[in-house]
Amino acid sequence: MKVVLENLTKKFPSRNKKAHQDVIAVNDFSFEIPDGKLVGLLGPSGCGKSTLLFMICGLQKPTEGKILFGEEEVTALPPEKRGVGVVFQNYALYPHLTVMQNIIFPLQNLKGAEKLSKEQMRQKAMEVAKLVQIDELMDRKPSELSGGQQQRVAIARAMVKMPRVLLLDEPLSNLDARLRLQTREEIRRIQKETGITTVFVTHDQEEAMSISDVIVVMKDGILQQIGKPQDVYDDPVNLFVAKFLGTPPINLLEGKISGEKLYIGQEAVMDAKGCRDQEVSVGIRPEGFILKEDGPFGSKLLRVEVMGRDISVVSESPYSVNPTIRSIISAENKVDLAKEEVRFALKPGKVLVFEKETEKRIYMTEGQEHE
Repeated sequence: MKVVLENLTKKFPSRNKKAHQDVIAVNDFSFEIPDGKLVGLLGPSGCGKSTLLFMICGLQKPTEGKILFGEEEVTALPPEKRGVGVVFQNYALYPHLTVMQNIIFPLQNLKGAEKLSKEQMRQKAMEVAKLVQIDELMDRKPSELSGGQQQRVAIARAMVKMPRVLLLDEPLSNLDARLRLQTREEIRRIQKETGITTVFVTHDQEEAMSISDVIVVMKDGILQQIGKPQDVYDDPVNLFVAKFLGTPPINLLEGKISGEKLYIGQEAVMDAKGCRDQEVSVGIRPEGFILKEDGPFGSKLLRVEVMGRDISVVSESPYSVNPTIRSIISAENKVDLAKEEVRFALKPGKVLVFEKETEKRIYMTEGQEHE
């Protein structure tokens, strides 16, 4: 089911009695969620992700704008009429009910032609339980389950009516690191097998990038960028997106463009053809460094961290915005720890340049040109 959001805005009254302006949680947001895809809605806490999700499912009404499921406008429809399944951050399981009873619960409110017999409800519950691999836990209560198992029960309950759209609000935030990895793979498997259009809200960029077909990056209620995860990582439209995506994070340095060259300090590190002279912010991805004795970029060597097949060269520069610069290179490289300075060549596709004032991307070469 394709979901279309047209110019969605959500305003809340300010809690500050002296303030006369409303708080804008989501601002003029337009986006089409493709049929059968898993979309990661990504941004820092308080950026409006959950508010947007609640408008899609009908728990909150937009101040302005429209929501369409396929060709049907659902903006005014109550949640139960939209055909959505929702998994909340805290799972919201009924503690006094068994797994079977929790999964069946949404089916008990069906009326008229949709009403099911007890046996039909049990059969549907077992089908979805097998899909999420909890069919052997049906007689247990939530207190007898692990966090990962509770998460699967919540997903099963959301899917038992085979919704047109599945909405997941920070579904992995209560799990430990190992379970998060395992459960996000399960969510991806379930989505692939069912083909249900799924929206996955998270502040964790690694989660969003690892399982999403498309990611949507938000900041302060405003859409920043949409695209395939790798495309958004490689080609961020502004400094916020560049900083938000990537582990380890992008290295930020102060630089300038002069005479169609990009400078960090006094060193010209690469060409900047067609760009006007200006002060800029320079972002270098950790994987964008090539160890080279006569390389154009130098920094003070602090230490080398062994990571297995790679090593992390940690250095510092007076032009760095971050306390340190982190360069990820192959462990086959030998770094001379006796030297105070380490020098690098830079991979052009991993060097991102931004306007100082607007923080918008500057495209310096044909290969970096934004489409």
